[in-house]
Amino acid sequence: MAQFSPKPEWLKVRAPGGDTYHHLKETFRKLDLHTVCEEARCPNVGECWREGTATVMLLGDVCTRGCRFCAVTTGDPRGAVDVREPEHVARAIARLSLQYVVMTMVNRDDLLDGGAEHVARTVSRLHALRPDLLIETLVGDFQGHMSAVDMVVDAGPDVFAHNVEVVRRITRVIRDVRSSYDQSLAVLRRAKERQRRLAADAAEAAGGSAPAPRRLTKSSVMVGIGETDDEVLEALRDLRAAGVDIVTIGQYLRPSSKHAPVQRFVEPETFAAFERAALEMGFLYAASAPLVRSSYKAAEVFVRSLMDRGGAALPAAASGAPAGEHPAGVEALLEERLAVARREAARLTAELDPDEPHPPGGPATASATPARLVPAASLVRR
Repeated sequence: MAQFSPKPEWLKVRAPGGDTYHHLKETFRKLDLHTVCEEARCPNVGECWREGTATVMLLGDVCTRGCRFCAVTTGDPRGAVDVREPEHVARAIARLSLQYVVMTMVNRDDLLDGGAEHVARTVSRLHALRPDLLIETLVGDFQGHMSAVDMVVDAGPDVFAHNVEVVRRITRVIRDVRSSYDQSLAVLRRAKERQRRLAADAAEAAGGSAPAPRRLTKSSVMVGIGETDDEVLEALRDLRAAGVDIVTIGQYLRPSSKHAPVQRFVEPETFAAFERAALEMGFLYAASAPLVRSSYKAAEVFVRSLMDRGGAALPAAASGAPAGEHPAGVEALLEERLAVARREAARLTAELDPDEPHPPGGPATASATPARLVPAASLVRR
């Protein structure tokens, strides 16, 4: 298929816009935060930002691996890590009117723990500042070191995500040689086992008086890159057997002529069939469509995964209607969570920057410079 061959109509989207989109875009720049939503030119950026979801990259922008589908710069960071980043990112995100944040990372094979401690510190600090905020960590495979997986899970992200990316047969052709289909499955399996163990320990400590927070695992598959439909179904079965709760499936689009070519544009009807098959396999939620990406409408996916299967980890919608019975319940709960996010962001902004004007009860202005967010003394190792 030619590099610049016309894309089907179902892959064309309207340019992002609106007050919320432009407000967040300006805020991210002021806080020196770089989102994968923008850098990867995600087609869903406007839709996700409107519902209060964003994806932030940790540990720099140089990846130690060179997968044939990814446009991220490949190189050797030589162990370089900004020790201030967990505090800065946590404080910056906490001030935003977000209800769900995805923290992703480049592969850092140059670090002994693959960057796990760095991610865990960011999650823990953000939880401390904004307990209402839902957090997803989309991480690498840490070279199969399960202690690193445990470190991230123990920090308490609501969703632990790791992508298998493609089906088994073409993994060695498309992903970096240090990546492995079975290794990815092992990481996801370990994360689910760790989540269950932590939930059991929490329930025992509480004496059964309070349910433990529900933690989920998630993965993503690209199609149109050389696989068959049967191989996609096989990958879904493998992910479900590894305990994965949520799966997303989307069309691969070639970043440049240096990357793997698109082999086919999968029809929307086929995506719908993948989604039905995933739900029949027992996934709590599946998002499958041409423009779906790994963090597509993450807040909605999380809420639906709980509500559609009778989960009770989140509060009922303000309307009092049985939310799981119809989409309006999901929308009501998302709006409720977004209202809480706006209120908490405004409160935290007032605490961190008492001299900065901001609308009462409205979205945080985030007009302070990054230097004001973190006291210099707190960044010095003693």
